[in-house]
Amino acid sequence: MISFQEAYKKVLENTFDFGEEKVAILESTGRVLAKNILADRDFPPFDRATKDGIAINYSAIENGCTRFKIAGVAAAGTPQQILSDVNNCLEVMTGAVVPENADTVIMYEHLTIQDGWATIIKHPNKGQDIHYQGSDRPKGAVLLERGKQISAGAINVLASVGKLEVSVKRLPKVTVISTGNELVEVREKPLPHQIRKSNSLSLKAALEKQGINTALMHLADEKETISSSIRKAMETSDVLMLSGGVSRGKFDFVPEVLEELGVEKVFHRVAQRPGKPFWFGLHQESQTTIFSFPGNPVSTFANYHIYFLPWLYKVLRVDYLERKVILAEPVQNKTDLTLFKQVRTVWENGSLHAHLIVENGSGDLTSLANSNGFICLEPRDGIYELGEVVPFVKT
Repeated sequence: MISFQEAYKKVLENTFDFGEEKVAILESTGRVLAKNILADRDFPPFDRATKDGIAINYSAIENGCTRFKIAGVAAAGTPQQILSDVNNCLEVMTGAVVPENADTVIMYEHLTIQDGWATIIKHPNKGQDIHYQGSDRPKGAVLLERGKQISAGAINVLASVGKLEVSVKRLPKVTVISTGNELVEVREKPLPHQIRKSNSLSLKAALEKQGINTALMHLADEKETISSSIRKAMETSDVLMLSGGVSRGKFDFVPEVLEELGVEKVFHRVAQRPGKPFWFGLHQESQTTIFSFPGNPVSTFANYHIYFLPWLYKVLRVDYLERKVILAEPVQNKTDLTLFKQVRTVWENGSLHAHLIVENGSGDLTSLANSNGFICLEPRDGIYELGEVVPFVKT
């Protein structure tokens, strides 16, 4: 058995680059850019009016002119017009190209307009209310750097440079495998000795939050079935995520099967609670990474967030945010294990405080619906005091 710190380090040391792929712009939200996005022209591409009003040549103001004849209208989406007489003006709409020979925009609120003439009632500054060509970014500038997760705001930029398709980091193909004769389908009514499947559905939902489409598989506690099914799954998956079958029971065949299939064990059993029987390894031939979690619901859910998510972020070269919270009550860990305790966090006085969730062991799946993360408590003789800052794993 190894320590939590050592297990965490070994997981992050074993990552693969799954390459890149192109996806449609509207399917790219949340994905990670594989290439820099460059400006295909100046941003903005022309001197742009930022107010509705009139466009003038400021030299007329300097010569004492405060009343301008309106010579036309420049609307957004129309070609640039020309201000041919500096003693005249052109009405201009927000987003329109500033007319040639005009260098200042005065909004309607600072004017009076009557009988085709505009009179200034508030003195303007030269060059005001113009968004100048290239003032945001020049042509060729990097607008979005590779490694950035695509947000709704980034979609705006991608659309602006005509990216109907986007090169993104490829997500791993994941197969989630549940094991156990006691499990039945959700739609079925379980017998007294049975329970409905839940871990695999919870993992699939968590993976879909990361944009990963997941195959589901359930295996009975039969060694030959487990072996043949895992062999097939490794041929088509980058990651196998198993739930159950890794403890020391007579029907926990998974570690034995993985060894027989040539999977290199990196470690098995971690000094932590929940999730102690966690098994992690690699199949070099198929380049499949295997996360085999214990079957108790809290154990599976905790280990997914503690280990898999940081591993995934490293694969995608995205920074994983390590969080901390303030304890809202004292807590102890006098064991020799790293404890992950379920909490509900609340913002109080500008800081995030963690309140312990009442739970009944790692099989108490109902507690998961009431928590939003785990605090990490290393073994300690003394108490973790109220107000102490501790690591936090968000779920």
